[in-house]
Amino acid sequence: MKQEETNRKSEEDHIDKYANADYSTIRNIKLNYERMEQGIVNELYFKVPHGSTIGHYREQIWGKMFRNIVPKKFVIEQSMFIIDSYGQVSKEVDLAVFDETYTPYIFSYGNLKFLPIEAVAAVIECKSSSMDKKILKKWACSIKALRTSNKSYTRMIGKIVCGEIEPTITQTATRPLRILCCLNEKDISELVDEDENPFDIVIRAIPNKGGKLQIEWDDSKKNLYDWYVSLNHAKGLPEHKNDQVDWEEAVKNYGLDKYLVHHEGTELSLLTFNFQLNQVLMLINNPMLFPHAAYAEMFDNNGNMEEKGNE
Repeated sequence: MKQEETNRKSEEDHIDKYANADYSTIRNIKLNYERMEQGIVNELYFKVPHGSTIGHYREQIWGKMFRNIVPKKFVIEQSMFIIDSYGQVSKEVDLAVFDETYTPYIFSYGNLKFLPIEAVAAVIECKSSSMDKKILKKWACSIKALRTSNKSYTRMIGKIVCGEIEPTITQTATRPLRILCCLNEKDISELVDEDENPFDIVIRAIPNKGGKLQIEWDDSKKNLYDWYVSLNHAKGLPEHKNDQVDWEEAVKNYGLDKYLVHHEGTELSLLTFNFQLNQVLMLINNPMLFPHAAYAEMFDNNGNMEEKGNE
């Protein structure tokens, strides 16, 4: 009897909460997302006779999908290299999502672009159905090895803040989301070592049932707090005062499963991913204060003698 009363109360609350909802418009938006998802998958499986161009073509399709999802403050570019102020350079990144309003290019000439790690919100590796386990691991490791720097000087209210002396407690060392987009239907555990998943998100284009995106998030991150720590404190969580406990508990009780959107009993993967990805990006919100001094020091002290090269 109690359960029936609870269910009835829940239905009444739902009716009251959405009493003025425009159901027709909402349904049309959901149907449009369903068609967009199918269109993306169909484009990705489009056959062309020249194999050398299909990879670049698919990168453009994935890039267009992300551009339709992330806020306009983010720029998405193809074929980037990520660099840090310690002189480390990543493997080539198929697609990079970054905020160019806060941080400059280190070097840009034609199609050759080097971007500082502090600017990057996400790196995306695009693959077809065939993937090499060793290559995937090397690519991910080249991203993981990059380190941000706190050697920044920025005007704040009433003074100039030095990041090394007064670091931002909520953001000590950011890192980008690592995303794999592919046509391979194998479980990620078959493609990487069991002890550590190098990717935060794996997106597969599945041609069955008219076209479906299968999106998996790293299940070792159980809630928003885990994602906050992983993306903003890559070197480890700093000590903090007890006054932060309330907000920590609130986000520890909220996981990405709360953002699932369904239509007629089936998950709308693209719309769900829209809300999930933008929520996680909001946990980073803005890049770290850019360490111009650290990059200037690195360039001044390196690359001066040919014998020190590591080609």
